[in-house]
Amino acid sequence: MPLPDPSQEPAIRDPKKLRNTAFVLLAMMIVGGALILKAYEQWSVKQSQDDRPAVVYRITPERDLRMLRQDGKTVDLVDLRGKVIALNVISLRDPQAAERSLAVMKRLAGTRKADGDIHLVTLILDPMPSEKLLPALQETAAAHGMTLPQWWLGSNEPKTLHKFIKNELKANVYPNEARGSWEYDPAIVLIDKNGHVRRAVVPQKQGGPPFIATFDFDQAAGWDAKGVKTGTDHSNSEQLEILLNHTIDKLLAEKYVK
Repeated sequence: MPLPDPSQEPAIRDPKKLRNTAFVLLAMMIVGGALILKAYEQWSVKQSQDDRPAVVYRITPERDLRMLRQDGKTVDLVDLRGKVIALNVISLRDPQAAERSLAVMKRLAGTRKADGDIHLVTLILDPMPSEKLLPALQETAAAHGMTLPQWWLGSNEPKTLHKFIKNELKANVYPNEARGSWEYDPAIVLIDKNGHVRRAVVPQKQGGPPFIATFDFDQAAGWDAKGVKTGTDHSNSEQLEILLNHTIDKLLAEKYVK
């Protein structure tokens, strides 16, 4: 009778070696998991501290806005490519709706006067006969110190203008008349050198996704009225203006891609 082939015999397992192998594998899993977790935490912190302005939308030349300006010239917003734009909307009939944003725009005009890379644009949304539009633009520009070339004041026929405000500027409210007054988004909009609508990014101190902020000074004033604290020595309105300037500085440092 032939002897059994030793290679076919079942291996005799050493329980001690098996335990040691299991311990080694477990230790490798723990160390590897810890390293992965640490790397993820570091990535999360880095992401939460990234305060580059968020890109919301890009205004293409095909969907640009043409406007009549306070000097009587017809111009396009795309003419300001290569410049950073701070833009707001006002109503001549209901000026109180944009009172706060207009005050901020005036301060920008003063503090940024020497910087040719930033332009201000204000759009009048009120419908009016074409023969009255230019005198209204000239009178409003003179009253508020909107001087060229730094500060454009312009308008277009309501349907075109209101559609642009909602669709291209990504306003929270489509301009509309309600109860005898205008309702519209009074926030200041920032447009970078390449035509992108940008918003501020506020990193969270405890980590997690950052807060994307619009420059709505009416909203900030509402928070102040409710006693909401910012965690700084500034009110919400003051802190938002600081954030606006901080965001403008970041956009000014970016390159223009032709």
